[in-house]
Amino acid sequence: MKDGYKEGTIYSNDEISPNIFEVILEGDFHGIPGQFYMIRGWEALDPFLARPISIADIDSGKLKLLYELKGRGTHIISKLKKGDKLSLLGPLGNGFDLKEEGRIAIITGGIGIAPMLYLAKNLPDEVDIYSGFRSNAYFLDQIRPYVKSVNIATEDGTTGHKGFVTELFEPSKYDLVYTCGPTPMMEVVIEMCKGIVPVYASMESRMACGIGVCLGCTIETTRGMERVCKEGPVFKGEEVVI
Repeated sequence: MKDGYKEGTIYSNDEISPNIFEVILEGDFHGIPGQFYMIRGWEALDPFLARPISIADIDSGKLKLLYELKGRGTHIISKLKKGDKLSLLGPLGNGFDLKEEGRIAIITGGIGIAPMLYLAKNLPDEVDIYSGFRSNAYFLDQIRPYVKSVNIATEDGTTGHKGFVTELFEPSKYDLVYTCGPTPMMEVVIEMCKGIVPVYASMESRMACGIGVCLGCTIETTRGMERVCKEGPVFKGEEVVI
């Protein structure tokens, strides 16, 4: 096991939608909404890099993660079974600044829904979630008990509104907005909220080390170039240079 990593035992590892997996780990885990873990499911040097995965939930000694099947690393993880081990480094990064009152919107796109269960569980009741998908909606049944309303958009019209999730969202209705998903979607959300309502965005970027050493995940902010893994992944929308 690499230095700094700890071990988690797989409790379950299931495909919940085409190419979308939910893995639940048993072990000593902690973290706040918006943070992530670097995950390794192999001892070999190839693949060389661990995979950054957002905390989906921590409850009763179990860590829940969602991941999308994209390359060799996630393919290896998807084949692991109950009782197998994963190596994890974390929690890493800065999480969401939690607001305790007011009306709140959560806006997600695709696998950007991953950190929002843990976030919703730590917010007050006046929360609406807007989730966009290419086709099949997933994971919302777990979030539904913790929000006031669920609003779904799919690009092919399979479920809910046919089109983009941003077409459903009215920023003037809210006191605070949280968003996570593809960068183009978050850029639209940030522009829509500008001058109307504060927004926190969990930014996406390819990560190598996860601890701020390699500088491979930098984005442009109003303070200059900053690391998504260290200064982020959560930034105030006004700080992100679009």
